[in-house]
Amino acid sequence: MTHTPHELAEEFPEHAARLHELKLSNAHFRHLSDEYHKVNREIQRIESETEAASDAVWEGLKKQRLALADQIRDMLAAPVSG
Repeated sequence: MTHTPHELAEEFPEHAARLHELKLSNAHFRHLSDEYHKVNREIQRIESETEAASDAVWEGLKKQRLALADQIRDMLAAPVSG
């Protein structure tokens, strides 16, 4: 099995429990997480040359992953309600 960098648990190791909690309890967070994983896998296929893509497509995907990570970071940093 190959190692895929940029998994959310690797990006936010200090928030492992909160990542799990939000995936279970927050539909918007779950959607962001799913999109992040989808884009991350696409980037990995391009980087491993399993899939071809132009530099523009690859850069666009990396920007999309970063934007998703920023939104996820913001949700992780928000105060826990309840």
